[in-house]
Amino acid sequence: MGIVWELDFYSRPILDENQKKIWEVLVCETPLDTRHPTEALFHYSEFCPNQQVNSIWLRETLEKAIAQSPQPPQKIRFFRRQMSNMITKACEELGIPALASRRTYRLDRWLQERMEDFYPNQPGYDSAAAASSFVRYPPQNPQPLPEALQGDKWTFVTLDGAAFEEMSEWDIDFGEGFPLSLVGLTPDARIPGIIIYSERAKPLAAWMSGLELAFVRVESEPKARLLLETGASDSWILATIRDSKIIAEAKGFETAKERACQVHFLAVQSSPTSENFAGFWLLQELK
Repeated sequence: MGIVWELDFYSRPILDENQKKIWEVLVCETPLDTRHPTEALFHYSEFCPNQQVNSIWLRETLEKAIAQSPQPPQKIRFFRRQMSNMITKACEELGIPALASRRTYRLDRWLQERMEDFYPNQPGYDSAAAASSFVRYPPQNPQPLPEALQGDKWTFVTLDGAAFEEMSEWDIDFGEGFPLSLVGLTPDARIPGIIIYSERAKPLAAWMSGLELAFVRVESEPKARLLLETGASDSWILATIRDSKIIAEAKGFETAKERACQVHFLAVQSSPTSENFAGFWLLQELK
């Protein structure tokens, strides 16, 4: 997969001398190895005056970040839909694909830390602006999976957190993980997941790998459904649940997610006896 960066370019709860919000770019490297700590991974930050907010400033700042990084990124993820045009333009001029994604787990944690410990200590901090800084996008109407890619069956499962330390050694065609320590989970944590079985496991996993998988959730109303959230706000129907026993298992899956800091996984296999994963993604639902 190469090096992946997570990017945020937006106003911060800090006012300049003209009472205008100061903007900031944050860049951090996505942790892709489930065994390694995240502290040593590349990160970069720089404030931007309100009057200089444009794709040119962003491109020039990304050039500075790239010059300071050990390796340039192969792609950049961002989660703010309203910044899509500016971010995409700046990245395109650098020849780097920019992808709208909710798979910005390290960036989300960094932003929370700065909201709690860094911005309040800066001159011009505005607590009222901080209260309105969080992103809330309206849910999109879930789309059905393409008929040719629908799974034959699926099941809820659970793995010990320690198992993911060996994820890089598993036989996986498409997938992505992250160290559980990123979200404060220990090896004894129980991680819930879903395995989809399909005769077309590899095409299904390949299709999913291009969607910027974010998380899986259970929708209870108006009907019980298992939904796959992707990109900045897209949603797909993995299954409609009608059996009362499976509905109870689905509720248990959501409860287990809460206990595991919303961390869970999605796997795709050709059959329950297969030793290969066509797809395996470690996920987290960001609240």
